[in-house]
Amino acid sequence: MTAPRRPAVAPSLDLAALVADPESRIIVCCGSGGVGKTTTSAALALAAAEAGRQVVVLTIDPARRLAQSLGLVELDNEPRVVETPGAPGELSAMMLDMKRTFDDVVSAHSTPERAETIFANPFYQALSSSFAGTQEYMAMEKLGQLRSSDRWDLIIVDTPPSRSALDFLDAPNRMSRFLDGTMIRLLTAPARAGGRAGVRIVGVGFSIFTRIISKILGGQLLGDISAFVSALDTMFGGFRERATATYELLRQPGTSFVVVAAPEPDALREASYFVDRLSTEGMPLAGLVINRTHPPATTALTATRAEAAAEAVAEAGGKGAKLAAGALRVHAERMTLATREQRLADRFTSAHPEVEVRTVPAAAGDVHDLEGLRAMGEALLAAEDDTGTGTPRSRVLPLRPQAG
Repeated sequence: MTAPRRPAVAPSLDLAALVADPESRIIVCCGSGGVGKTTTSAALALAAAEAGRQVVVLTIDPARRLAQSLGLVELDNEPRVVETPGAPGELSAMMLDMKRTFDDVVSAHSTPERAETIFANPFYQALSSSFAGTQEYMAMEKLGQLRSSDRWDLIIVDTPPSRSALDFLDAPNRMSRFLDGTMIRLLTAPARAGGRAGVRIVGVGFSIFTRIISKILGGQLLGDISAFVSALDTMFGGFRERATATYELLRQPGTSFVVVAAPEPDALREASYFVDRLSTEGMPLAGLVINRTHPPATTALTATRAEAAAEAVAEAGGKGAKLAAGALRVHAERMTLATREQRLADRFTSAHPEVEVRTVPAAAGDVHDLEGLRAMGEALLAAEDDTGTGTPRSRVLPLRPQAG
């Protein structure tokens, strides 16, 4: 009879080494919604500050969970120092404001007069506030700004809670497609042609183009777009160059991506998507954090035996029998849940055997202050075998011994 196949064993993710390594400069946390990704980002940032790093954590997620987990009322587009008494390093936090970031870029790369013209343009006001892709591109701008500063030696990025979390990787290509598009080239053609001859050459084709597009978009909108493009024309190359430089920075040594998931089928399916996408992009993956697991206090008693013991104790009766039977049933439920979670984790590892894993037990309640973050940081960074239960931190349950 063939023995059951032993599940693939995931290599251990050493986040303590990643956080403490001075060569580690950028950590990007990504994952689906509701898996504790923001809390993981904040806990890693706090651990880095307590390891002596000058760290800033940037959230691209428009929700306010990062501020809440750090015990702050709110965050904005500028780094705000978080009080961490006794920490040898410094922790700052911020939340991306895409319009303010866009405004700052325009101000930094144009004259005051041209900047005012751009700010007053209705198309720019819509583009900088809600246009698809603007948030991802501005995330690249902000990350590039932070990385060029000498103030921080570690940047931790908390991405949005969806598959679009990695859309900022497409920002350079999207910007190139936008800048090289037919409409942009036609709208900027008169300004780029120069001289009367050039204007005459371009003028015929452009007038036909504008008449057609005016019917589709409306004359006022077309005028706003044309004025915006003309005012921003000299900045287009800089947009593309900076986005490309930041994209390349994300692929270099010193950058690490940490995928965060919960021990649920949908969350681990999303984690597989992120791992595959990062591999396709050639991005450096540190590993997977499986958050909010439910390891039992002991694995010496299986769920089946615990249920049987609970029945026997309840039938025997006597003082404390009800309480003992209840405790045994709770353990059985916990073992059943942990077994399910380990099976899901094993399925992920079978598909991605090279991905390093760290499991983190669920907290008793919501993490909303530094003490809670510190406790989570300890679970994230503690040594692989430092659990007290015999279960390594890369697993929910220990490996079963193979039958001889």
